[in-house]
Amino acid sequence: MRLARKGEGRASPNPMVGAVIVKDGRIIGEGYHVCCGESHAEINAIRGARESIAGATFYVTLEPCTHQGRTPPCVQALIKEQPARVVIGAIDPNPVVAGRGVAALRAQGIETVVGVREEECRRLNEKFFKFMTTGLPFVTLKYAQTLDGRIAGAGGHSRWISSLPARRYAHRLRSVHDAVLVGTGTVRHDDPELTVRLVRGKNPLRIILDSRLDIPLKAGVFRNQDRAPTLVVAAVNAPEDKLRALAGLGVETLLVAAAPGGINLPELFRKLGQRGITSVLVEGGGAIITSVLRERLADRLAIVVAPKIIGRGVDAVGELGLTTMDQALQLTAVQWRRLGPDILCTGDIAGNGYGPAKGESAGRGTE
Repeated sequence: MRLARKGEGRASPNPMVGAVIVKDGRIIGEGYHVCCGESHAEINAIRGARESIAGATFYVTLEPCTHQGRTPPCVQALIKEQPARVVIGAIDPNPVVAGRGVAALRAQGIETVVGVREEECRRLNEKFFKFMTTGLPFVTLKYAQTLDGRIAGAGGHSRWISSLPARRYAHRLRSVHDAVLVGTGTVRHDDPELTVRLVRGKNPLRIILDSRLDIPLKAGVFRNQDRAPTLVVAAVNAPEDKLRALAGLGVETLLVAAAPGGINLPELFRKLGQRGITSVLVEGGGAIITSVLRERLADRLAIVVAPKIIGRGVDAVGELGLTTMDQALQLTAVQWRRLGPDILCTGDIAGNGYGPAKGESAGRGTE
């Protein structure tokens, strides 16, 4: 699992996978999936083995693939090497694999054990598992707030609520998600680049919600399209002249049904899934934070709380239609961590499961 984690941010949309080969109590080979399009963990472990794999035990966090994709099927390479035993953390949820790798190994007389530390292996690839089982991206909702729950002052000023260590954490989150999403209000107020700069890692796709295409064409998110492409999401009735202006900048647009206040978010996330986007980091502002929570679209929350009080300002979360504490959104798997002077709280939304809540077609919107 530690080996698999080395591929975080680069293996996507493939899962992170690690493999270790053990013979006579010695590790003789190991590997992980370094980058999408390159060799899988099993192949890297086989190639790096210091002696014959025949008779060894082959440990792998996820079921070996059985299909020809960008690379050949791993299960055939394993069968050729004839290990005595294969230990698998979790079954691959991809329907073109989903147990076929296990069946192929057992058909060749190779002892195959499945489900060792399964929950941890599934959580390692929670983005991949959600995408494969629902067709929807895994959504992380991240924001920084003051102690009194503000994400900006009354005039919209927000730089900087959080400390440099907290901002490094935010850039790390960007680097391990396929896309980062904000609204046009954030672009107008902060003019963010939405790239990865404070840590090493790849830039995500930048997604801007702008139903009426009011975004200034000189905004920072339209620079460096070769390194960090931008997708502007507009309503289906968006002005044609503005669509053409964005196309002239090399910026792609996606048209989604309108909803009260902006964009139909459930429809948007379905369309993002159809484009192969397996994970989205939502960075706000307040209207988007509220809409994502109200529509039950977030899988995980990451909230940075800074030791500051500003009084009147922009609330982090607006009206959710909840009136009693037993209706409140509850976080599970909660973790607390210091980031310089700030406190980071992360957790999963209890009862959310994978995907939006029932009645998603009603879809309230946001900019």
